[in-house]
Amino acid sequence: MINMNKLAKAISISAFSTVIMLGATQTWAAGSHSGSHGAKASIGEPGKAGKATRTIEVKMFDNYFEPESFAVKEGETIRFVVKNDGEFVHEFGIGTTASHAAHQKEMMMMMEHGALEADKINHKMMKMDMGGGKMMGHSDPNSVLLEPGKSGEVIWKFSKANAIEFACNVPGHYEAGMMGHVRFKGQLGTGS
Repeated sequence: MINMNKLAKAISISAFSTVIMLGATQTWAAGSHSGSHGAKASIGEPGKAGKATRTIEVKMFDNYFEPESFAVKEGETIRFVVKNDGEFVHEFGIGTTASHAAHQKEMMMMMEHGALEADKINHKMMKMDMGGGKMMGHSDPNSVLLEPGKSGEVIWKFSKANAIEFACNVPGHYEAGMMGHVRFKGQLGTGS
């Protein structure tokens, strides 16, 4: 007997993956590759858990985040507790628009090599050479990649005010609106 819920989910995931793969080549062809997640110096640096001034809980759903944006102070260290409440694999990554564009190309490579599927991560494949010595371990401190139902955390120090956003760079998700802005409020110690 066919389980209609499982069949519907499988068809949905397959259709979603097909649409993403067909449209993604044009979307990322114009981007430039600048390394793992771009120049981290412009977005901050990995934070230390003991220095975190607060925790922000982030929920990832299919094509949106809750919250959709958040405010930080320059120099503040934040602990992000991230949970994937969607049906697909999602990423919470902190970066600039340019670094996200570069990382989207890497995420596409992960899909093309079978390391990343619509609803699961093949951790064994992520350890393999994807070509030219390129490994896709996805272990950058400014991001976390999660399967449905999984949780993770990112501890990040926002060193200086800059145009920063958080996004899911799984192919097609950013373009579908799965991104938000980091807003900077007054300087630390100014009381604003």
